[in-house]
Amino acid sequence: MTSALLGGIHHLAIIASDYQVSRRFYHEILGLPIIAETLREARQSWKLDLALPDGSQIELFSFPAPPARPNRPEACGLRHLAFRVAALDPVIAHLELHGVAVEPVRVDELTGSRFTFFADPDGLPLELVEPG
Repeated sequence: MTSALLGGIHHLAIIASDYQVSRRFYHEILGLPIIAETLREARQSWKLDLALPDGSQIELFSFPAPPARPNRPEACGLRHLAFRVAALDPVIAHLELHGVAVEPVRVDELTGSRFTFFADPDGLPLELVEPG
């Protein structure tokens, strides 16, 4: 058996249309700890590094007037970001308590995992997966 060339995901980068709104969403509502926050003056951009429990990170960027991301119809390329959770129902309740709309829970017919989708402030599809 050959070993994998890639060791895992280091980080995912997200560009926000409203940095403060997205900062609050990812840090306060989703509870991701801040590793670092940097104002990159030359680019008129903020960069917020957020930690996930497995060691991977989300980099949240702001840029002046970024174009909107096409959501419908779905475009070719990265489709969504999925988070593994130990229990789906408490996370859904937490999101709904904070006014985040969550789709009905479904069961993946191939894996038996329960899952649902919600969106970040810019409409980026985010998935929660409770492994079966």
